[in-house]
Amino acid sequence: MHLDTIPSQEIMPGCHGKMVHGTQLTWAFWDIKLGAEVPMHHHPHEQIMHVVSGEFEFTLDGQTQVYGPGSVVHIASNRPHSGRALTPCRLMDVFSPVREEYR
Repeated sequence: MHLDTIPSQEIMPGCHGKMVHGTQLTWAFWDIKLGAEVPMHHHPHEQIMHVVSGEFEFTLDGQTQVYGPGSVVHIASNRPHSGRALTPCRLMDVFSPVREEYR
């Protein structure tokens, strides 16, 4: 498999993801357009976010920070979070268990 061969899905406006699914996790590769927003939400999945490029404003439990390249954020299960692309961004997320709705 090569990342270039995985079809991209627009999961929410301006957020295009390529998903790789294992038996216990989902690995998401995101291209996020400038100004795209991820509304406040939570899910039972544990999540680790990595900013590959760009600046991403991220709110977790009411605390907002701007994250840049190399930043890593752990989001525990059911913790409220949201985000907004301050620049075009590339992010990677790992979710466990699998995000079935992203298949």
